[in-house]
Amino acid sequence: MSNIFRELLKKVGSGSHTSESLTRAEAAAAMKMMLLGEATPAQIGAFLIAHRIKRPTGEELAGMLDAYEELGPKLQPINTNKKPVIVLGIPYDGRTRTAPINIITALLLASAGQPVIMHGGDRYPTKYGLPLIEIWQGLGVDWTTLSLGQTQQVFEQTGIGFVYTPQHFPLTQALWQYRDQLGKRPPLATMELIWCPYAGDAHIIAGFVHPPTETMFQVALGLRGTTKYTFVKGLEGSCDLPRDRTAIIGLSSSKTQELARLHLVPREYGFTTKNVPLGTTEELIKDMHSVMAGEPSELMQTALWNGGFYLWHSGICPDIQAGVDQARELFSSGVVAAKLQELIW
Repeated sequence: MSNIFRELLKKVGSGSHTSESLTRAEAAAAMKMMLLGEATPAQIGAFLIAHRIKRPTGEELAGMLDAYEELGPKLQPINTNKKPVIVLGIPYDGRTRTAPINIITALLLASAGQPVIMHGGDRYPTKYGLPLIEIWQGLGVDWTTLSLGQTQQVFEQTGIGFVYTPQHFPLTQALWQYRDQLGKRPPLATMELIWCPYAGDAHIIAGFVHPPTETMFQVALGLRGTTKYTFVKGLEGSCDLPRDRTAIIGLSSSKTQELARLHLVPREYGFTTKNVPLGTTEELIKDMHSVMAGEPSELMQTALWNGGFYLWHSGICPDIQAGVDQARELFSSGVVAAKLQELIW
């Protein structure tokens, strides 16, 4: 197998003038050989850095996703009243500068009848930022203790699921040491943003930083037959809408292959142009509880801005302002806090 992998490595690692992109099948084979340890450590490290330098294509990302599809876990379909389940693609290496709001958004959406799946692991390179799993633990929800079957039960009962990759997809763990040693995100980090660990009808919402990533996303998902997706130029590459600038959002369209484009200006909806900085985890958890108690704060403004958009985008509210109003009501009435309590076991 290492001889087969060497040929794939030669294609992507031959330099700027002679390197070639992999086909979808080749990318899938390379991803499988790395996950299964059939490539040598030297080959894996060389491939990851060479592929980063070359830059991935949408076809290669599709192949990598094919390997994840074959080897990885999936939560099974649930009754959603014909709503696609939202799968949030958020960088695995966490946050270091701005306070994340996506877990509050997930609780809000589930409270309004929109199921949500998140996925991720522990503190990972290259940022080693605050990951989703630690925020959930701070809120009293420890996904790390659940088998995939138990997570499925929680998902069915509450409308929220979390695929914890160290437990549910342990094959990925061997690759994290390479990220640390290389000091750079490999293309795997881009692919993870559009991974869908759900076997039913899904709407993938992925954050991004660099505009060319949108094109890669769109090509990869198109090749895999995914038609429902949203790309958000969010805070630190997440799905969180910023308040300090116009939110740039790309939406899939059933009528054209081009992305529909939204430019949302926070101040037009009454929000100040200020992101909430990330302090200690303890401070963040306290502020999140304050939001779920309906108390005014800067983080509440971020929660309302994101909640308004996502409630509208999910088809729950007729427009963003109605979404903001409903988000405020769901927080102040204690409905979101009650959803969190459903998840505490």
